[in-house]
Amino acid sequence: MSGSVLRVALPAPVWGLFDYLPPPGAEPDELQPGQRLLVPFGRGRRCGLLVERAESSEVPPSRLKAALELLDEAPLLSPEHLDFLRWVADYYHHPPGEVLLPALPLRLRKGKPPLPDVPKGIRLAVEAAEAERRLRRAPKQREVVRWLAEQGGAAPLTAFRARFEKGRAALRALQEKGLVTESPPEEPLQCGARTPPPYPLTAEQEAAVAAVAAELRRFRPWLLEGVTGSGKTEVYLRLAQQVLEEGRSVLLLVPEIALTPQLVARFRERLAVPIALLHSGRSEGERERDWQRARSGRARLLIGTRSAVLAPLPDLGLVLVDEEHDPSYKQQEGVRYSARDLALVRAQRAGCPAVLGSATPSLESLRNARQGRYGWLRLRRRPTGGGLPRMRLLDIRGQRLEGGLSRPLLERIGETLDSGRQVLVFLNRRGYAPVLACYQCGWLSECPRCDARQTWHRGWRKLVCHHCGSQRPVPSGCPACGAADLHPLGQGTERLEEVLAARFPRHPLVRIDRDTTAARGSVERLLERVRKGGAGLLVGTQMLAKGHHFPGVALVAMVDVDGGLFSADYRAAERTAQLVVQVAGRAGRGAHPGEMILQTRYPEHPLLQTLVRGGYDAFAEEALAERKAAELPPFSRQALLRAAAARMETAEEFLRQAAAAAQSQGESGLVLWGPVPAPMSRRAGRYRAQLLLQGARRDVLQRVLRALMPRLQRLPEAGRVRWSLDVDPLDLY
Repeated sequence: MSGSVLRVALPAPVWGLFDYLPPPGAEPDELQPGQRLLVPFGRGRRCGLLVERAESSEVPPSRLKAALELLDEAPLLSPEHLDFLRWVADYYHHPPGEVLLPALPLRLRKGKPPLPDVPKGIRLAVEAAEAERRLRRAPKQREVVRWLAEQGGAAPLTAFRARFEKGRAALRALQEKGLVTESPPEEPLQCGARTPPPYPLTAEQEAAVAAVAAELRRFRPWLLEGVTGSGKTEVYLRLAQQVLEEGRSVLLLVPEIALTPQLVARFRERLAVPIALLHSGRSEGERERDWQRARSGRARLLIGTRSAVLAPLPDLGLVLVDEEHDPSYKQQEGVRYSARDLALVRAQRAGCPAVLGSATPSLESLRNARQGRYGWLRLRRRPTGGGLPRMRLLDIRGQRLEGGLSRPLLERIGETLDSGRQVLVFLNRRGYAPVLACYQCGWLSECPRCDARQTWHRGWRKLVCHHCGSQRPVPSGCPACGAADLHPLGQGTERLEEVLAARFPRHPLVRIDRDTTAARGSVERLLERVRKGGAGLLVGTQMLAKGHHFPGVALVAMVDVDGGLFSADYRAAERTAQLVVQVAGRAGRGAHPGEMILQTRYPEHPLLQTLVRGGYDAFAEEALAERKAAELPPFSRQALLRAAAARMETAEEFLRQAAAAAQSQGESGLVLWGPVPAPMSRRAGRYRAQLLLQGARRDVLQRVLRALMPRLQRLPEAGRVRWSLDVDPLDLY
C-alpha cells in the first residue's frame, strides 16, 4: 500500500483523523488499516487506530511526528468493518476516534496485547453415570456433573462460574476425585443440531422460516410480529441453523442482560456451535476473548446487547434483533447510536437478511412494513394452544391501598396462589419509596444536584438519585424542621416485596430488579428458581417484562399504569402500550389461562380503553394516524442538540447561536423548536437546554447537520458548555 503519511483515529473530541509518519524501522508493507499504533499526543502517548494512508498531509512536514510503535502484526479490523464504523461516525456526526476506538475491547484501547481467544475449561474425565454413582452423598458435586453432561461433557470455566457462583469447593473436590479435569473445551467448529425441537412448527412459523430462508443470500429486512409466547425464538433458531450450516455467521441482539441467559441456553441446547457473548455482565477478559473469537470466525454465533452490533464478525449471513422496539437499543452517552438501526446497516452491507422480532413493534418498523419496505411476518397464535391473557382494568379511585395494592387485587392474588399457580406483580420503580417526606413542614428528599427526588432504598439505608447517582444516608429526623418522623410517599419494588411477604407468608417470593441482580450470576439463579416453581410470587421491574417464559404464571398485576398516561413526551403513549402488552404476555404461557389486572385511577383513558378492547394493533393504528397529522416521526426526521452549563443562560445562548447557524443555510423543509430548558432542567449540577431540529426527510436533516457541526465548535459560547448531538432521538429528556 502506498502513502508515507499515516492517518490515525484517536479517542479525542476532534472531527477528523491525525496525521503521523511511520514508526522508526517499520516497513511500508507492515502498516495496514485496522492496526493499532502507539503515538505521541500532546505531552503524553496514546493508542490509536490506523485508518488509512495518504501521500501528503495538510500539516507541514516539519511538524509531523512519527508514530512510536506498531502494536499489531495484523489488522484487528477488516477494511469493510472500518468502513462501517466510519459510516457510523458520519451518520451520527461524532468524532471518528470516539467511535472506532470504543469499538475495541478495553485492554486493546489501552495498547495492551490481545488475550488468546481460547478460554480455560473443564470436562468430565469419566462417564456422567459413573460420576453420579460415586457421588450419591455429594448433591452439590452431582449437580455440577449433571450440568456438565448437559453441556456435552465440557464447558468454559467462565460458564461454570456464571452458573455456580459458590461452586469452587465442589469443583475442587471433583478434580481431587479425578472426575473432572481442567483443559480448554474442544468446541465444534461445524454446526449441527444438538437436540431436536420441542414441538413441530406451526403453520405460521413454517411460513415465516420459509419466507426468510428463500432469500438468505440477499439483503432484505423482515418484521417478525408475533404475539407474546408465539415462538419467535424458534424461528430465530431454525434460520440460524441454516445459516450456520452454510459456514456463515449469525448476529443476535437482545435488549437486556437479563434475557441473555435464557436465549443462550436455548441456542446451546439446540445448536452444537461455539457462541460468543458480549454484554456488560461479563468481565473485561471474557468479553475480549469472545470478541476475538467472533472476529477470527472461531465463534460464528454472536449474542449480545447493544454494543455487540459494533463487533467484527466475518461472513455475516443473518442478523436477528429480538424485542426490536426496546429503547435499550439506543445508546444515551457518547455516540448516540441505535443498535437496531445499525443492525439493518450491517445486514445491508453484508447482503443478508435482518429479522426484527417483537410482539409490540415500534411505530417506525410498523410503518416500514405497511409500506412494503420490510417483509411482514405475523405469528398470531401460541404453539402451546393457550390463548392470550384476558386484560381488565381495576378502578382504584377512592380505595384504601396497602403499599400501593388494592383489596380486590390482593384477594385475586391470594386466590391464584391458593390454586397453586404463580403471580407476577409488576412495578417499574425500584427502591422502597420514590420520596421521603416530612408531614410537619413539607420537606421532601430532593436531590441536591438534579431537579428530581432521591429514592429511599430501605435495604441500603440510603437516599439515592436514579439520575445522577448521588447518595446520602437517611436522616434520623427532618433536616428542615427537626421533626422525628419521615414518611415514605409512593412505593417501589422493595415496599411491594415487604407488603406481599407479610400478606402471603406461606408462598415464597422473588424480587427481580437492578438492586437484587447486581451480583454476578444472580439473574440466572433467580430466573431458574422461578421457572422451577421455587417462588409463587414474583415482584419486579421491566427486567421481567419481556422475553421470559414463566409457564406457571397465571396472573399478572400492573400496580401503577398511570405514570405513562400524561407525559409531555410524544413517545410516552407508545412505550406505555408496549409495556402493558409485554407484561401481560408473561401470563398464561403454560396450561392455565392467563389474566392481567391493571390498577388505575383513569379507567376511561382512551389509551387504556383501546388496549383492553382492541389490543396493540388498534393502538398502533391510532398512534400512527396521530403522528402523521402532527408530522412527527416516523413521518419526519429529528436531531436533538443538547447543551449543559453552569448557568441556564449560557446553555440557551449557545443553542440560539446554533439555531441561527442552522437557519442561515436556507434549507427548505427544516423546522427548529427551541431552544428551551430540558424537561429536567438541572441534572448532576448543570443546567440543561435543548434545540430540536426536524426535517421532512433524512437527506434534508443530514445535509443541515453536516454543514452545522464544524460551525458549532467555533461558536462564541462553545467553550463554556458541554454539548452533544442525538440523531434520531428516542428520549427528549
